[in-house]
Amino acid sequence: MGSAVEFVELGKTYGAHVALSPTSFLIEPGEFFSIIGPSGSGKSTMLGVTAGFISASKGAVVIDGKNIVSVPPYRRNIGMVFQNYALFPFLTVAENIAFPLRMRGIPRADREVRVRKLMDAVRLGALQDRYPAMLSGGQQQRVALARAAVYDPAILLMDEPLGALDKNLREEMQEEIRGFQASIGATVMYVTHDQNEATSMARRIAIMSTGKIEQIGAPEQLYLDPTNAFVASFLGEANLLEIKSTSLSKERTTMVLLEGGFEVATKTPKDGRAPTFLLVRPENIKVSRSGGDENSALKGYVREVIYAAGTVKYKVSVGPLNINARIMGEEMFPLFCVGEEIQVWWAPSASSLVAA
Repeated sequence: MGSAVEFVELGKTYGAHVALSPTSFLIEPGEFFSIIGPSGSGKSTMLGVTAGFISASKGAVVIDGKNIVSVPPYRRNIGMVFQNYALFPFLTVAENIAFPLRMRGIPRADREVRVRKLMDAVRLGALQDRYPAMLSGGQQQRVALARAAVYDPAILLMDEPLGALDKNLREEMQEEIRGFQASIGATVMYVTHDQNEATSMARRIAIMSTGKIEQIGAPEQLYLDPTNAFVASFLGEANLLEIKSTSLSKERTTMVLLEGGFEVATKTPKDGRAPTFLLVRPENIKVSRSGGDENSALKGYVREVIYAAGTVKYKVSVGPLNINARIMGEEMFPLFCVGEEIQVWWAPSASSLVAA
């Protein structure tokens, strides 16, 4: 089982530039934890400071009760899987995996036992004598995983390890990494810019922006209850409709006035947050030529139709509002045409209020 990793007010600055605002959170032992965010959000800085490749300006990284910010990278007992794999081309599969053990002075007999165990775990036993150039991208990725885990590190850091793979192989390797992590009980901190990759693999996700963490939570929590507009728009598709005013109705729902004078109902937030936008996910929007909810249907026209792999997306203009709807399954038919007048609506429980 991997170790718990606690970040205590960890920060990094370059002069006046704040690359990582003081950050505190805990990764549980054996947890698969992902960090996502756009370029420049600070996720790579977070990874680099944890690995020791970047010096911290303040704060602590605590593993097994010890602050390691002053410990050299090679003494941190942290495994690292890079995007380009960083395999030694002149070493075989077995030799690549054994390399960290050789550097630590592990006796040959013990090395062979550990290497065999890890090669079996990543299903590379039959390829032990091949060199990296003789392997596929997926096989090279497995070697990199085995090499990073062979000395039982406290935590495995993965820096966009699937970024160089094509879509089908990337999805296959997501399952491989999940299974590998579960089989060895490793603590994983996984950095990626791919939201779908993070949500399909991690137990919890941290979403970063401009050097700080916006929200941490399980994938479903972040999707269903984002704390602000950035989280809502970064994780999945989102309609964020600017609010002009709100009022509490007799039914204890919140009535929202949108741009253009449209009034719709939504659920009342529990935390009393000051809302700026009404959030509606495209898959929760219903469309029809007529027959929508008389009290909430908004009339508009289709600006664009995008059909892809069993899903049709509509871009709908409703006065000054632009609304995206995504329809799947039997409800896709009949298809609407560009310029056609339609109605859009959604249940109050399918929308929520979010801050800016």
